[in-house]
Amino acid sequence: MDGASGMAATLLIVLALTLLLCSLLIGAKKKGKATYQPPSYPVLGCLISFYSNRYRLLDWYTDLLSRSPTRTIVIDRLGSVPVIVTANPANVEYVLKTRFDNYPKGKPFTDILGDLLGRGIFNSDGNLWYRQRKAASLEFTTRSLRDYALRTVKDEASQRLLPLLRSACAEKRSIDLQEILNRFTFDTVCKVSFGMDPECLLPSMPTCLLAREFDVAAGISAMRAASPLPLTWKVKRALQIGSEKRLREAIHVVHSSVMEIIRKKKEAGGGDDLLSRFVSMTGGDKEEDEALVRDMVISFLMAGKDTTSAALTWFFWLVARHPEVQDDVVKEVRAKANAGLDFEALKEMKFLKACLCESMRLYPPVAWDSKHAENDDILPDGTFVRKGSRVTFFPYGMGRMEDLWGKDCLEFRPQRWLTTTPPDGKVEEELVSAYKFPIFQAGPRQCLGKDMAFMEMRYVAAFVLSRFVLKPVESHQPRFVPFLTSRMAGGFPVLFEERQAAALIS
Repeated sequence: MDGASGMAATLLIVLALTLLLCSLLIGAKKKGKATYQPPSYPVLGCLISFYSNRYRLLDWYTDLLSRSPTRTIVIDRLGSVPVIVTANPANVEYVLKTRFDNYPKGKPFTDILGDLLGRGIFNSDGNLWYRQRKAASLEFTTRSLRDYALRTVKDEASQRLLPLLRSACAEKRSIDLQEILNRFTFDTVCKVSFGMDPECLLPSMPTCLLAREFDVAAGISAMRAASPLPLTWKVKRALQIGSEKRLREAIHVVHSSVMEIIRKKKEAGGGDDLLSRFVSMTGGDKEEDEALVRDMVISFLMAGKDTTSAALTWFFWLVARHPEVQDDVVKEVRAKANAGLDFEALKEMKFLKACLCESMRLYPPVAWDSKHAENDDILPDGTFVRKGSRVTFFPYGMGRMEDLWGKDCLEFRPQRWLTTTPPDGKVEEELVSAYKFPIFQAGPRQCLGKDMAFMEMRYVAAFVLSRFVLKPVESHQPRFVPFLTSRMAGGFPVLFEERQAAALIS
């Protein structure tokens, strides 16, 4: 037998033994008792279960967590650090607040997103994170930035969104509302962050290179995090092949585009946008200062574009299937917006906020988030955390836990966010712990843009629903896809009808 034939025979034998081992393990899995922990085996851990459920990780985790007495599971598989997934609010509070210093993002996480986000606030720890957080928190509390953001949202809604929706009504055609909202939020976040207008929502629906490549980079980065064997993407990155080659190309476009915007902004002088404020904060003269400003802006670009459009997409999908909720929202908007949709009127729309919270409970913009343990620890529910382990809090699963939300936890019921106070029967918001509903994180890393995000979501929801009735395309079956932020697979086709006696609020 020659060398080539011998090598081929050896490979066939190895393959046959591997298949035999897998079949034996799978057989053992089927015979084993049902448990809330995934079946695990020597060396492999739960790699087989993880791989077989890789396309439905959200539902797999949720099912395991619902059967776990502590609402916590451990995913320990070959090629990855142990992953502790929890839907226990006490654990979430412990990680995000009580022992915050022991649970940074950690190098395994920052490696995944480091090529795209660099040293930005969402991908940094320690002193670098603290400096960015402190500086950004000062900017987000300024009234000038708040007013500028509201003006920007109003202009985009009246000048671009409204003509598109009216055109769809007149032609009685469905439109992909997810795509429309992605373009809307990209335009607004670029105006607020950069002081520049990418004009994505023009009637011609032009292709924006920065937006397109940003989506590509975010999608491939998310694939890294969900890879059954992290070594695979690291090898592809080292060899610059496949998806990692495409990621590098996309990131080059994103970074160079943002750097060009920074240089133009410095030449033109300052403004009300975040970029001007960040350049002023860092000095922005050295190359490393420019790189830090770039990373900060890209982080805020991701937060302002993707999370808001994701939340609105699923909100509109849910209310399109609940006409009675649409009607109740419109009644509230018309009652509260006599003087227009200003900040005070938006804040008074408690039922609308309840609808937004309820939709984010069921379909969170970020399905999960992770920290890494600096040292050995024990969570409040008794789960041991080994140094270096990943601890993942899981908003998607938390929204589906009966012991947190009741037996109707899978239903869209905005009233769960409201309470009636005696004796006058006044309706108020139900206070819900941020650790039970960690959509905007909690503790020291709580989202700085939370109030601005609610402002934009409330405004867009009120603006659209007060003018149009949404009707779903019945043949469309949406699927929740958890990239870095969630998406609706296949888009969101919807029909619009102009509402009679529409309230022309602005």
